Amino acid sequence: MSKKDKIKKNDSGSGVDLKDKSANKNKMQPPKKYKCVMHNDDYTPMDFVVSILQVVFHKSSAASTRLMLDVHNKNKGVAGIYTKEIAETKSLKCKMLAIDACYPFLVTVEPE
Repeated sequence: MSKKDKIKKNDSGSGVDLKDKSANKNKMQPPKKYKCVMHNDDYTPMDFVVSILQVVFHKSSAASTRLMLDVHNKNKGVAGIYTKEIAETKSLKCKMLAIDACYPFLVTVEPE
């Protein structure tokens, strides 16, 4: 489609050309966001969860403790919101650290 096809001539005679709305179909959309959701369990120590939040999600000590207690009381909590690839990578890193420490800690990825 040429540039001439995308621009309509204005019939009012003002000399101003109008763009066709179909020309905006190829406009880039921002990537969808995904939540890293931490799930509570009865076996993973609170200190381990705090260290995961500090190492993987780069939270401060106070923010990590607050979020860990929130997950403990509500059974789940959002550790962060990222693009799909980053959320999946962080979830996988949490899983690998939990496996190495022999804990059943779980972080899932959910669309926002």
